[in-house]
Amino acid sequence: MNLRVLVGTTARPWATCIDSPSTGGQSTAGRSINKLPNFITSISVEGFDPVDVHLVHRKSSAKHAIPLVFVHGCGPGSFLEVTKLLPLLSDAEKDNGPAFHIVAPSLPNFGFSSVVKRPGFGMKQYAETCHKLMLALGYEQYGFLITRVMGQPYPSHLTASHINMVVSPPPSWKSPFSFVTMLTRYMLGMYSAAEKAGLEAFQKNGMGYYAVYPVGLLAWMYEKLHGWTDNYDCLYWFSTAGPAASVRIYYESQKGEFPAFGSKYVPGVKLGLAYFPKEICRLPKTWGSGMGEVVCAREHDRGGHFAAWELPGSIAGDLRIMFGKGGGAYGVVEGASGYD
Repeated sequence: MNLRVLVGTTARPWATCIDSPSTGGQSTAGRSINKLPNFITSISVEGFDPVDVHLVHRKSSAKHAIPLVFVHGCGPGSFLEVTKLLPLLSDAEKDNGPAFHIVAPSLPNFGFSSVVKRPGFGMKQYAETCHKLMLALGYEQYGFLITRVMGQPYPSHLTASHINMVVSPPPSWKSPFSFVTMLTRYMLGMYSAAEKAGLEAFQKNGMGYYAVYPVGLLAWMYEKLHGWTDNYDCLYWFSTAGPAASVRIYYESQKGEFPAFGSKYVPGVKLGLAYFPKEICRLPKTWGSGMGEVVCAREHDRGGHFAAWELPGSIAGDLRIMFGKGGGAYGVVEGASGYD
């Protein structure tokens, strides 16, 4: 199926979900979002104007639930990725597993959070935003899902981190030739020859559509969600900051004190790693130990880059094992074991 047919087929249901009198002035997607426990609060970030941060905050009924901040990835990531995890984690005590209080912010420039107008808002500032948000909610210590950047500036507050895109340094440079050979093999193995040819052709068209119309944005998102998964859309177009603002994170993350894929070892933060076969970057699993103290590493037989959306049960299962009784991160948050 060519790009035009693909996008046309995908765009039709999107066009019919836009607010209209027949839906009472609110789309199906809008009604679903409004059912979530949504909040907006102002966060001050050093050197920048205060940012209005949108968040979903689902509190568990468990007395000693573990505070967990879920941070979505870059485009086309969004807070919607957490929605399938909410019942699996906040109500986990019903299945004799650890329960979590879940905080899922929309990063500045994403979703319903406000735009940052000044340049220089990079990974350090995103980490500061999330950290101050957790403090404002009364969580002094917490676990962290999706990224590890916060472990570097705030190790006394971030007690554990779970990552499903593992970009790690090699264990050593004892054999440079072997290192380069292994790295080349893994990087070239990301796509077959046919996939590379198709990806190049698709990306040229997809990015051309993206710059002009809402359907162009849909084409770009389809490319990522379809190509980076193993088998969501108008939110970006109607975001507070606009669809273009979210792209800035790619530029800013390459600079500053804490780059997006920094290789620094972070001591004192328990680390969980999840490996999915269609992740966009696949490095040797033995390299994970270069990121920190790995207490849980699990390999899954299917899934890709948007694992929380595609396979929420797998991510929830990993977290239950990691933070549950007998797990490597059990009891790391003082007074919040996850159990009543």
